[in-house]
Amino acid sequence: MHPTGDAILADLKRVDAERRARAADRALDATVVALKAYQHQRFEATYADLLADPRYTAAAHFFLDELYGPHDFTNRDAQFARVVPGLVRLFPREVVDTVAHLAALHALSEELDTQMARHLGARALDRAAYVEAWQRTGRPHDRQRQIELMHRVGLDLDVYTRNPLLRHSLRMMRGPARLARLDALQQFLESGFDTFRALRGAQPFLALIVRRETELADRLFGATDVAVATAGDPLGQLP
Repeated sequence: MHPTGDAILADLKRVDAERRARAADRALDATVVALKAYQHQRFEATYADLLADPRYTAAAHFFLDELYGPHDFTNRDAQFARVVPGLVRLFPREVVDTVAHLAALHALSEELDTQMARHLGARALDRAAYVEAWQRTGRPHDRQRQIELMHRVGLDLDVYTRNPLLRHSLRMMRGPARLARLDALQQFLESGFDTFRALRGAQPFLALIVRRETELADRLFGATDVAVATAGDPLGQLP
């Protein structure tokens, strides 16, 4: 198989391993679900201005729902895993690279969520518990990699909007994608394209997300006190 296809499958196997570990531990699974919901709230608070801005609201919701949300992507991941050879064969190289970035982001996020949940244990999830779990999990380089991958997916989608041939190729792929059971991927790509096209340039939007996420990570890793970690940040608005 193409090396990129191998990388996608490897990352999907990492995601599956996390799900299996949670399935074997109902308490851990419940904590991960609660953690994802809390982080979803955190994103809504951090980007309340973008969610309310007519120019950025669709893109912010796309990030919230497709890249940063608490949704269960089991069916989508299973579909991807079944048809990676077809994906590599049928879709343009740019699209395959985007899926690789998405799979890598997904795998890393799932691993970090599981590890944070293990540190949370049975503790009620609030600001203090969240900050402590974040700090005990550590892995600052992986946190930065997570931000970079999220940025990379956004940049990929933004590039599509400046490539009329690629957009035409995506439209032409609807039939073959449906027959190859790649309809979930097709929907993700077309939704991302339409969302980022409406931005008329995604660089300011993406730069703001990278800056806020990096600043929050630096604050959480560097602070020794929860009040300092959350001061002046929307995380402080959460329970």
